[in-house]
Amino acid sequence: MTPAEAARAIERVLLDGLDPEAAPARSAVPVPAGELLMMPAASARYTGVKIAGVAPANPAVGLPRITGSYLLLDGPTLQPLALLDGIALTSLRTPAVTAVALDRLAVPQAGHLVLFGSGPQAYGHLDALLAVRPLTRVTVVARSEQRAEALARYARARGVAAAVGTPADVADADLVVCCTTARTPLFDGALVPDHAAVAAVGSHEVDAREVDEVLVGRSALYVEARSVALREAGDLLMAGVTGASTLWNLGELVNGEAPVPTDRPRFFKSVGMAWEDLAVAAEAHLRDTA
Repeated sequence: MTPAEAARAIERVLLDGLDPEAAPARSAVPVPAGELLMMPAASARYTGVKIAGVAPANPAVGLPRITGSYLLLDGPTLQPLALLDGIALTSLRTPAVTAVALDRLAVPQAGHLVLFGSGPQAYGHLDALLAVRPLTRVTVVARSEQRAEALARYARARGVAAAVGTPADVADADLVVCCTTARTPLFDGALVPDHAAVAAVGSHEVDAREVDEVLVGRSALYVEARSVALREAGDLLMAGVTGASTLWNLGELVNGEAPVPTDRPRFFKSVGMAWEDLAVAAEAHLRDTA
């Protein structure tokens, strides 16, 4: 599947009436190595569950921080149909969700992306956004200058002007995407232009955030689902957001029900939801068996 096809799979289930607010909740179990996440979802045709591990010590020994597998089942009988690489699936679906949101939140002429991070999600988000937006310039901001330059080279190979930058470059951004393991804000939210759209996807913990309260306070706010964001989105909770009335969900955005002002930033906070995995896994299975 291409990033564009994954984005269309996300769009399709929302246009077909999926209510993100009614999706099953993720469960998290502490284990000695970190955290085990279980994410079930179901539709009339398919059921699925992702089991993902978060092992903070893994990168120090050359292993991925996130591990996982996805089991896809037949909806009516619950017979197993396929076992998918959970990390490959997550690396495809998370950027697809962001692309769906930012394609609607960006101003038409948005061309400059400031991308925080240099791991698999950063590469995936670059590919996904290139699939839906006419990007002309990418600025990569990461802790490792070597890894940031590698991502910039990757962007240049895709035909986009790209360079390594600093957090202050958000002042010249049309789009800002944060896909890091940061637990404190990455940049000064006051610098973000009113016309810009921002997405943060790096955490699902109440005590971790990639953006500050200044940006949240200035912005129109969008989430996958209000119920989940108010339980897991540290970027919002640590900025004092406690009420659902200030949030629009992704279904409302895709279906044209959510307003998209251009006189202030638009901020999309993603924590990852199981229905997204199921949408992309089901589409992959359909393509594989066609």
